[in-house]
Amino acid sequence: MFTFFPLSNNTRVRLYVGGLDPDAVAAVVRAAVTEDLLGGVDVTTVATVAADQRSVATFGSRAEGVVAGLAVANAVIEAVCGDGASEMEYLVDDGAWVSPGQDIARVIAPTRLLLTAERSALNLLCHLSGVATLTRRWADALDGTGAVVRDTRKTTPGLRALEKYAVRCGGGTNHRMALSDMALVKDNHVAAAGGVAEAFRLVKSLEATIRVEIEVDSLAGLAEAIDAGADEVLLDNFDVAGLVEAVAYRDANALAVRLEASGKLTIERARAVGETGVDFIAVGELTHSAPVLDIGLDVRSCAEYVPSP
Repeated sequence: MFTFFPLSNNTRVRLYVGGLDPDAVAAVVRAAVTEDLLGGVDVTTVATVAADQRSVATFGSRAEGVVAGLAVANAVIEAVCGDGASEMEYLVDDGAWVSPGQDIARVIAPTRLLLTAERSALNLLCHLSGVATLTRRWADALDGTGAVVRDTRKTTPGLRALEKYAVRCGGGTNHRMALSDMALVKDNHVAAAGGVAEAFRLVKSLEATIRVEIEVDSLAGLAEAIDAGADEVLLDNFDVAGLVEAVAYRDANALAVRLEASGKLTIERARAVGETGVDFIAVGELTHSAPVLDIGLDVRSCAEYVPSP
């Protein structure tokens, strides 16, 4: 049976600093590597690589974009190799913009185990860097407007915390991590409760201090949501002119209420939407449709492993 090793203190600290739970990351790593091995061994690597060989390898970007998840990739390597058997040198920090051909990390590890960990490490690193890169493009499009790009719960099951971390690396901000964090009253909740005001009252009767956001699709709905006491209002499928009107109404009647634009948004329209005065732009594609950032792992040198005396 394959043995998984605990993460080093240094890696745990890096994950904590990024707002990630090391134990949750370790669980993702375990699932990824287990899926890759399916109870067997890495046949190709075991057949072609000497058991005592060690290698120096580099993670390198093959495209321009934002790096996210280096400590996650290292967590894969450590879980496979064991604490102290591998060493990673971070050449950039998460959130850095990198160019094609740029090395982003260097690792020394037993070659067999490094190659066994390679695909799981790259799957996570490339995906998270892709999320961060797409988020940065949205953030750049909104720069100077006052609006901030915000993610949704349209995340890959089991990877939400990692994907939302990547959004932060790209310059975006997070909405709810979980359904318990904040109330978002949508049209189906309104229908079930019998109205916007009643839905708001019922939420507050359950959790008096929780922030409440209400989704609306018209100016009349915005007025109703503000009257009910909403902390935030989600403006669903408003055109630019409608958003301008919504912001003007909010500014005149409830300046503390935050407005979020959502629905049919494209990065080409992002700036025009941001300039309407909304506070947030909700973009599901940050996590559900981001293309990966092409990153590779290349072995640079191999040497026979001589244990320390």
